[in-house]
Amino acid sequence: MSAVKQLTLLPEIDRPATEERVKEALDLARMFIQMGFHPGIEASTTAGYSLVSPAQTNAFHSSTESTAIKNVDIERERKEHVERVIGAVQRLSKRQRELIMFRWFSDEDWTDVETYTEFNLSPATYYRHRADTFYKLAFALRLHVYVEDAESDRLLIGK
Repeated sequence: MSAVKQLTLLPEIDRPATEERVKEALDLARMFIQMGFHPGIEASTTAGYSLVSPAQTNAFHSSTESTAIKNVDIERERKEHVERVIGAVQRLSKRQRELIMFRWFSDEDWTDVETYTEFNLSPATYYRHRADTFYKLAFALRLHVYVEDAESDRLLIGK
């Protein structure tokens, strides 16, 4: 009897692209937790002179005020990102949560090798747990990439 191709309504997930997006989200959350500030956006403290007369709109534009607003917005976005990631990690199983928290959110920067050694896991077991965890986090954080999306991205980029 010939094999019948099963029709599925669910699109196929591009696992490598999805894993990369989850890894980026975890790395970004770790970096935000470690940094706590945004370098590069500072108020101008030097007076600026111009030969062109300013327009009279009765609007006050202070570089200090603009910088403060940008910094507050950036901090809010960072806080929301970290809360989303940590919230998704908290919904994982105990073992998955322990692995992610140890690997990405410890005081020290641990590698995958150090993590599976610390947990007395074989590399294959660790990477299987990590793949399952990333799959769950991808859907919780809405970072999953479908095969069609990945194909269209490759066509747009020209790879």
